[in-house]
Amino acid sequence: MNLPNKITISRIILIPLFLIIMLVPWNWGDMRFLGADLPVHQFVGALIFIIASTTDWIDGYYARKLDLVTNLGKFLDPLADKLLVSAALIVLVEMGVAPSWIVIIIISREFAVTGLRLVLAGEGEVVAAGQLGKIKTWAQIIAISALLLNNAIFELINLPFDVIALWIAMFFTIWSGWDYFYHNRKAFVNSK
Repeated sequence: MNLPNKITISRIILIPLFLIIMLVPWNWGDMRFLGADLPVHQFVGALIFIIASTTDWIDGYYARKLDLVTNLGKFLDPLADKLLVSAALIVLVEMGVAPSWIVIIIISREFAVTGLRLVLAGEGEVVAAGQLGKIKTWAQIIAISALLLNNAIFELINLPFDVIALWIAMFFTIWSGWDYFYHNRKAFVNSK
């Protein structure tokens, strides 16, 4: 268990904390943050989500810099991303700020790609996330963060950045999913 993998595990451990902060009916009051009004517990949950999301960059940085890329890391890192993003998106549906149909598309793609990864792993191949997958993940993180923070900053100029970011995240989710299946189509051609 090297340092990057420990950082990835910390991201997974932060998910239940995020869910508790977001879903338990706390009464910590409300606050104004960069033009947006939001409950304090929602602000705390957004910070936990952002910190957990940042570990995605940190673990990858150390894995490459210290030459600690492992098959376990290649498996755990995208799994941690999927768990964190899926949990946050479901919370956003519960809050009534993200359309369930967009969340279903995003989570369905994540399940489909995870299934393909399992098929490939059964053939002895572990595939790391590609560039489109990384863009997709960061687009999702930005959209979720904006939604959790009630469109902070952009509320000041009446720009629905959070909604636009969610649409962009859905676009990259679909595109990267198609790309992932297209480049790994041999898993279906060679299956018996």
